[in-house]
Amino acid sequence: MKFSKATNYALHSMVFLAVIPSGKTIGVKSLAEVQKVSPTYLSKVLTNLVKAGFVESVTGVNGGYKLIKDPKEITFLDVIQAIEGKASFFQCGLENNIHDRRNCMIENVMNEAEQKMEEHLTLNTIAGVAEKVNADMITHIHTAAN
Repeated sequence: MKFSKATNYALHSMVFLAVIPSGKTIGVKSLAEVQKVSPTYLSKVLTNLVKAGFVESVTGVNGGYKLIKDPKEITFLDVIQAIEGKASFFQCGLENNIHDRRNCMIENVMNEAEQKMEEHLTLNTIAGVAEKVNADMITHIHTAAN
């Protein structure tokens, strides 16, 4: 199973935002530099996180992005759904008289697997991962924060 690059950048950005000191912001250029991605592309990803209510965009000299929700309350599933949406990954493509889609055994197996994955992603928070971030990365992010 593979998520989009946008989800990858969103998860990393959320962890980076979780390690900066409370009240501080970090600019999109700094976040993009750390992730080796275009600031324009990353700003589109961050816009989705703002719409989801996780992040705030601050304008001005010390502007940038900061978390507005406690990272202990933001699960990996929350971030993934903010980027990918909430639709199921798999839907049975067979619809005819021989095959009743409501009883598609393949879809049943895939939905069960997706449910287990969602349970796991709900158990993991942004704060939980931020606590394990390597010290060099924290120093780099703190330096980039406004």
